[in-house]
Amino acid sequence: MKNKTIIFFDGDGTLWYPIKTKHTVKPHWLYKDVNIKDYHSHLMLISTVESTLKKLKKLGIITVILSTHPHEKVEAYKIINKKVKYFNLGELFTEVHATREYYESKGEYILEILRKLKIPKTKALMVGDNYLWDYKPAKKVGIDALLVKSDYMKRDKRLKTVKNLSDILNYL
Repeated sequence: MKNKTIIFFDGDGTLWYPIKTKHTVKPHWLYKDVNIKDYHSHLMLISTVESTLKKLKKLGIITVILSTHPHEKVEAYKIINKKVKYFNLGELFTEVHATREYYESKGEYILEILRKLKIPKTKALMVGDNYLWDYKPAKKVGIDALLVKSDYMKRDKRLKTVKNLSDILNYL
């Protein structure tokens, strides 16, 4: 898993999570609550995100957000970009994408971005918090993947996991 030049990150649960529930409940409940309109104000950045992203940028690693959203495409992109701006992360990501709400979507985006940038699969890594939405789609298209541990994901020793986002630096 060494020598990565591009890392794909999930958003919800990986870079940020709901203040109210942190890593105890899947973060997507936030979008289903009809009383919440400005999602970003209900979120907090995970503690090691900013320092880890700055180290990756210094190392010259390309970073891309691939965050699945249940909204229509245009609205989903507005929401994800508003979160990135809210957390002041814009300069730390090369690209930001709102992937579609089906399991294979992230894998499709990964392959498209790798083709566009002419980067081989062996140089890519996907980091997420959910097996079905992050880990499995990446592995299915031949990309290494890591999961950030949480209380809502079942523990499976066969999966590569990290306790903190900063632990991904050990896989470079």
